[in-house]
Amino acid sequence: MKIVINDIPPSNNKYMGKTYNYAVYQREKQRWHWLIKCAIKERPKKPIEKAIIDITYYFKNRTRRDPDNYSGKMLLDPLVREGILADDSFNNIILVLAAGYDKNDPRTEIEIRSVEDDKEARACTGKEEKR
Repeated sequence: MKIVINDIPPSNNKYMGKTYNYAVYQREKQRWHWLIKCAIKERPKKPIEKAIIDITYYFKNRTRRDPDNYSGKMLLDPLVREGILADDSFNNIILVLAAGYDKNDPRTEIEIRSVEDDKEARACTGKEEKR
C-alpha cells in the first residue's frame, strides 16, 4: 500500500524547546491526520499487525537534514487512528526513513508492507519461513 501526500511534515525541531506551543502543534497534527485520511486510497480489511513502513521525503532543495528530525510522528499516529496499522510501537513496525530531492514536486511517500504478506519483510524481522 502506498500513500502520497503533496507536502512534507514540519521538522520535529519546530515544536521543541522554548518556542514550543502545544496548541499550534496540535493543529498541525490534526492537519496531517486530515491530509493522510484524504490520501488513503485503499484500506486493509483489518489493521495490519506487523508492518515495514518506508517513509520517503522528497524535499524541494538539497539542504542538509537529519533523519531524526523527521521521525514520522505526524504520519504514523493517523495511520493507527484510520485503521491502517494496529499499533505503531517498536513491537509492530519497522520504520525506514529516506530522503530524496524533487524541486518540482516535494512530497511525502509512505509505503506500508505487511510482514505476513511479504517474504522480504519476514526476512528483515527474522520470521522467514524455514526450509
